[in-house]
Amino acid sequence: MKTQALYTKELAAMYFANSTPKAATTNLKRWIDRNESLKNELAETGYKEGQRVFTPRQVELVFRHLGEP
Repeated sequence: MKTQALYTKELAAMYFANSTPKAATTNLKRWIDRNESLKNELAETGYKEGQRVFTPRQVELVFRHLGEP
């Protein structure tokens, strides 16, 4: 899958398609918080909690750690 910058709610909807945008975003954030290696690698790219847009590199990291949706 070609990666591109995605809003948090767009990325979350890819993983939690049957949830509301708010619930999907909450669940994605929970998954990130529980995955220390993902969290650390995202931090190295400049990711900050509450960030609204994931860069293409950050999306790649999420896909690598959580699997492609």
